[in-house]
Amino acid sequence: MKVNQAKRTKNGKWQFDKQETLVRPLVLVFGDRFLLEASGIYEEVRSMYADGELVFGSTSGEIMDTQVLEETITLTAIEFEKTNYSIVSSNVADYANIEEMGKAISATFDKEGLRHLFIVSDGSFVNGSGLIEGLESDTSFNSSITGGLCGDGARFEKTLASYNRAPKQGEVVAIGFYGKTLEVSYANYGGWTSFGPERTITKSIGNVLFEIDGKPALDLYKTYLGEKANELPKAALLYPLSVQEFEDQEPLVRTILNIDEDANSMILAGDVPMNSKVQLMMSTMDDIASGACNAAEQAMERRIKDPELAILVSCVGRKLVLAGRVEEEIEEVKDVIGEQAAITGFYSYGEMAPFAGKNACQLHNQTMTLTLMSE
Repeated sequence: MKVNQAKRTKNGKWQFDKQETLVRPLVLVFGDRFLLEASGIYEEVRSMYADGELVFGSTSGEIMDTQVLEETITLTAIEFEKTNYSIVSSNVADYANIEEMGKAISATFDKEGLRHLFIVSDGSFVNGSGLIEGLESDTSFNSSITGGLCGDGARFEKTLASYNRAPKQGEVVAIGFYGKTLEVSYANYGGWTSFGPERTITKSIGNVLFEIDGKPALDLYKTYLGEKANELPKAALLYPLSVQEFEDQEPLVRTILNIDEDANSMILAGDVPMNSKVQLMMSTMDDIASGACNAAEQAMERRIKDPELAILVSCVGRKLVLAGRVEEEIEEVKDVIGEQAAITGFYSYGEMAPFAGKNACQLHNQTMTLTLMSE
């Protein structure tokens, strides 16, 4: 595996770590939404990788090595020695619902030999839980899935993604990896703690939460936030929800992506099933950094070979809590996975990965999620 990396600042100059000639590389381009919207950015990257397969995603911060960048575009070009890959993209506007879209994407892939699916998805229109449900709905699908929902800083205005075209809204890109020599491991960990009374979701539809304990969910949430309620939805990133559907099931963390004042409801990144138990959550800088370390240790536990590539997807809420110490969680990861791995990734509106030791994917919020690859 050969990996080249570069970053582009607002002045339009690219800085490369090295520039090797790569054959049909997979080129992951993560960047600030405004820069990805700029006219000609797709053509600019295409001119550097004429035979590359280009995947774009907007972010709430770009990750390269141990740096967390803002208002940049990062580029990671990967030439695989023994691994084949196939890419499918679709737009949510072309389907009746997100589950149907996920099912259609999954059906496009040859399931025989499919080792792993990595997803770069729009983070504004896409219910990540529904997307995963659709992807895994085919009984012949048994590969692992990781990835993330694209970000837009803490603005929550719109997100962009694309495959071999200019980035646009509503896109979901799936990268399928094939090859017996490919080793993929993954893990996620949060570091958030539940607090306050445990309540019950009494009205919800998909990822829209209407009532908790029979009361309007938005009103109740605003009561907890106090003065910070004026800063919604950004303020919600500091106080996500713990959602547990069944008593013997691990709780999922859900971030609030937007609010609907007229309906007195909250739109979350993933499903919030009726009758689930729900609590507020909070965290500290040290807990979040420790969570990243735990995720890296879990991802490395059963590996045979040291990773050559690490794709990190971390939540924008973690970035807001860490503030000036945000690079600490990336440094914690690198200390565990080693110097040999090229690190790329982005801060997101949602992270996709199975729980440790399991294969079924889940939509997470407020976690550090790692996908480690080697040949």
